[in-house]
Amino acid sequence: MPTSICPECDEEVYVDADIEQGDQVNCDECHAGLVVVGLDPIELDLKDEADESFADDDDYGSSNYEDERF
Repeated sequence: MPTSICPECDEEVYVDADIEQGDQVNCDECHAGLVVVGLDPIELDLKDEADESFADDDDYGSSNYEDERF
């Protein structure tokens, strides 16, 4: 099973052999959310929580916010 190093706690993280770039995993040690940014070798980066919040805002129609102010 392929492994990489958690950028948060430096522990080894096991990933599936068929993992693809952009897939998300969690560190078993520190529970950090990670995203696969490289495949050869497998490289992990911390998942950007700000991106998730922004995506969640779109679900509630934030793109229409300006229209509602007028």
